[in-house]
Amino acid sequence: MVHIADKAAPEEIAHYTAYRTRTPLAVDGKLSEAVWHKVPRSPRFVDVVGGTPAIYDTRSAVLWDDANLYIAFWMEEPYVQADITERDQLIFLENDAEVFIDGGDCYYEFELNARGTLYEVFFIWKDAYTKGSRFDTPEFDVHNRKALTFGGNHDRTDEYFWRGTHPRGVRWAFLDYDMPGVQVGVHIDGKLNDNTEPDKGWQVCLAFPWESLRILANGRPIPPQEGDTWRIFFGRYEKFHMNGEIAYAGWSWNRIGTADNHLPECYTQVHFSEQLVEDLP
Repeated sequence: MVHIADKAAPEEIAHYTAYRTRTPLAVDGKLSEAVWHKVPRSPRFVDVVGGTPAIYDTRSAVLWDDANLYIAFWMEEPYVQADITERDQLIFLENDAEVFIDGGDCYYEFELNARGTLYEVFFIWKDAYTKGSRFDTPEFDVHNRKALTFGGNHDRTDEYFWRGTHPRGVRWAFLDYDMPGVQVGVHIDGKLNDNTEPDKGWQVCLAFPWESLRILANGRPIPPQEGDTWRIFFGRYEKFHMNGEIAYAGWSWNRIGTADNHLPECYTQVHFSEQLVEDLP
């Protein structure tokens, strides 16, 4: 088991400049607009624990306008596989793309597979979930929502049984949360679930409305202003069948240092710029 002490150091956290785009983008997964060819992409993703290069090339990029935060993924995969069709099933048990967005006292988890099936959870740290706080609303009423306490991916082992490994302890996980207005586009360069011939991979375009991200802004302006910084996790999980057994690989923009991705302090720092991507050289 990897302990919280092994998490990525501050100097290991990646920094990225997110440029503005002049016109709204098509959310179809094809990423064919000129801006997606011009925007700086991440380096090749690395192993989420050890930091070694991902087996399959995986990259991501961010753009934004007044309405949306746009996130793209380019993912090499020789045999694109996706079986889950029911929303909010455990997508991470098969091949997926993942985005976590930190909101200070809360964070949002988003996952999808190559079928475009979604999984969403909204987390609020228990120490911030107090009477009169910004979370004291019907939307986050733990008595009337599908909410469970969560201590992290290692919250049922050894001395971490009750509180997990994170110093802040447990958080409320709202399993029935659906972010309003999220748009998803998936494009497969090949044939889904067909192993007769190799595929090139699949691409994803996501659009998160700024208005829906307001709860995560934590007092920051919506849309962001020049120099504003948000912490975002960009990840991918891959299911391998090897020697008659199943193994999972996790890859991310920068190393987290543990298989528990619920460490917002280790997420990539995205710095927003008012400069238009269309004007980049």
